[in-house]
Amino acid sequence: MSGLVIKNGRVLDPSSGIDGLYNVYVMSGRIASVKSISEDTGEIMPGVDVLDAKGLLVIPGMVDAHTHLREPGFEYKETIETGTSAAAAGGFTSILCMANTNPVNDNESVTRYILKKAEGCGANVFPVGAVTMGLKGEKLTEAAELKAAGCVALSDDGMPVASAAVMRRGLEYSLIAGLPVITHAEDPALSSCAVMNEGRVSTLLGLKGIPNAAEDVIVGRDVALAELTGARLHVAHVSTAWAVDIIRNAKKRGVKVTAEASPHHLTLTDGMVAGYDTNAKMNPPLRSKQDADALMLGLKDGTIDCIATDHAPQSPVEKDVEFDKASNGIIGLETAFAVIYGLVESGALTLDEMVSAMTIKPSKVFSLDKGSLKVGASADIALIDLSMKWVVEPDKLKSKSKNTPWLGKTLKGRVVKTFLGGHVVYELEGAK
Repeated sequence: MSGLVIKNGRVLDPSSGIDGLYNVYVMSGRIASVKSISEDTGEIMPGVDVLDAKGLLVIPGMVDAHTHLREPGFEYKETIETGTSAAAAGGFTSILCMANTNPVNDNESVTRYILKKAEGCGANVFPVGAVTMGLKGEKLTEAAELKAAGCVALSDDGMPVASAAVMRRGLEYSLIAGLPVITHAEDPALSSCAVMNEGRVSTLLGLKGIPNAAEDVIVGRDVALAELTGARLHVAHVSTAWAVDIIRNAKKRGVKVTAEASPHHLTLTDGMVAGYDTNAKMNPPLRSKQDADALMLGLKDGTIDCIATDHAPQSPVEKDVEFDKASNGIIGLETAFAVIYGLVESGALTLDEMVSAMTIKPSKVFSLDKGSLKVGASADIALIDLSMKWVVEPDKLKSKSKNTPWLGKTLKGRVVKTFLGGHVVYELEGAK
């Protein structure tokens, strides 16, 4: 293919301030130009493919700052191939994959293995290296080595760095390496053996709860350490109102802190656990309506920088068991857009705010050259039918695992085609 023109679509690119009917021209895998339909009088050269996107939303390929691809070591849950296929089906063209694999991504050989396996897959994969060896919270990894191998951040996500002294040194080393540290904010002494949010619902169900304080005290600690060291801190999957306030106040003081919220923490509450559905079990747990409202306010005012899926595949072996024995986590790459679009439909977010939080903002947080349709950018593009309603059916999901609380639910807003570097990596069956 010598070129591509995506014509007549509603192009929304927050990085360029574009929202309207435009034609997008692609040459050699990059954005050649974006021209308003009313002003585009150019002729299309022979050999250039033309795609009529009338009635569709055209946005930059989305960027997910928090994905678990499970490979190496847990390929029965997900592989790099199936995970990136799920990403493409959800309109994500760039994903950051967490380090809690087996072996852990705590050295350059694992990082290079992940990048090699990701070649030719459905999305750009950006590895996140571990802060500590084996995620044990003790000995620091070689941050500079991980960066040289291709890591874009450091995190022990899935395990908190319990020692404040180790976290301080990790932040200091990250500053030298020029990488942000993503904190999994959880005090294990407060969350030990607990399985859901502490509150009225946990009391009624007889389940041990995780108090908000388990997150709040570590967010406060790590913000203080980031302020002390001058390092860049990113708070993963924020779930509590107080954590939002801590981050908001830290930003006002000039602390280099950013944050993300997940679709499930923005839209669901701990009431989902009432039926003991293990697809409602995650860490941090689903919180109260007040917490979800605080997250939404934080997203609106910029305290929460981006939306990230925390895509965490688990097999039936981990999920089809008693609630207190089930593993944490849900998949999210294929449902994220539609779930968040529900907030646009309700008036809680504007479409521009939503797309910005899922494209250019996460790209900026991690210094990636993604999430934009500016001239010269990689032609990573998602086409979406905002009017399409669809049912989340397990056999239609690209992810190897099917653990999502939206199984059987009807959502609105469907990705119909995804381009990576100008090449189609996903096309909805039966779509125009």
